[in-house]
Amino acid sequence: MNYHKFRFIKVIKDRFMQFLVYLALILALIPLLSIIYEVFVRGVSAINVDFFIKPTPTVGEVGGGVANAIQGTLITIGLASLIGVPVGLMSGIFLSEYSESKLSMIIRFLHDVLNGVPSIVIGVFAYTLITRSIGFSVTAAAFALAVIMIPIMTRTTEEALKLVPMSIREAAIALGIPRWKVTIYIALSSARKAIITGILLSIARIAGESAPVLVSMGFWRWWFAGLNRPVANLALNVFIFAMSPFQNWVTLAWGSALILIIMVLIISVLARTMLTRG
Repeated sequence: MNYHKFRFIKVIKDRFMQFLVYLALILALIPLLSIIYEVFVRGVSAINVDFFIKPTPTVGEVGGGVANAIQGTLITIGLASLIGVPVGLMSGIFLSEYSESKLSMIIRFLHDVLNGVPSIVIGVFAYTLITRSIGFSVTAAAFALAVIMIPIMTRTTEEALKLVPMSIREAAIALGIPRWKVTIYIALSSARKAIITGILLSIARIAGESAPVLVSMGFWRWWFAGLNRPVANLALNVFIFAMSPFQNWVTLAWGSALILIIMVLIISVLARTMLTRG
């Protein structure tokens, strides 16, 4: 009798904990699904051919699109990746392959601190370092976003390389292969899918950043005019147009938000797919 009573109580506790887990999952999904639903319902009305081929309209102008903002966002993310990915990759390699160095602990700590710095502070740093010298430009914005990418890339690269068995490295070194060749041709090759996943996740992280871009580059509604000039940006469209008294700009803000969410979802799905296959 005592055994059956104990088993019954255990089953009740197990079911209760399962209920709490599913309840927590539902509570976590409600805000996410609500945001996606609201943005989709309000943003889909702005999606048409002109939305993708025409630039931002002037104040009071009807129609228009965000083609220039899509162009500017891709350029900014591309430039940021050219800076942030190599630096983060090399930092991650050093922390993983040369962890015995005393410098590695300091670098890891600094990356953790940098990962927690608010993005607006990084934007102010880019403004002080670059904008005050050459003016508001896509270069300054790309630099700010690259700084945000670096700690993410560093940590994902380090963790990816740690998953490569040490026995593979030791076998290669025992055959007389230099350590740097072991790192490049064996360790990096084995962890390439996880590293690419980290690149995609870091790009998704910076795609919707508006604060550092606004501080370092400012708002621009024209086409790309050079690396020393600003570019249009989808995140800034959302931030500025949403507060506009003009309904056309508000509609474009919802459309820009929808495009950003779709971009982030696609990148996240790609990253999850590569991580699963890896």
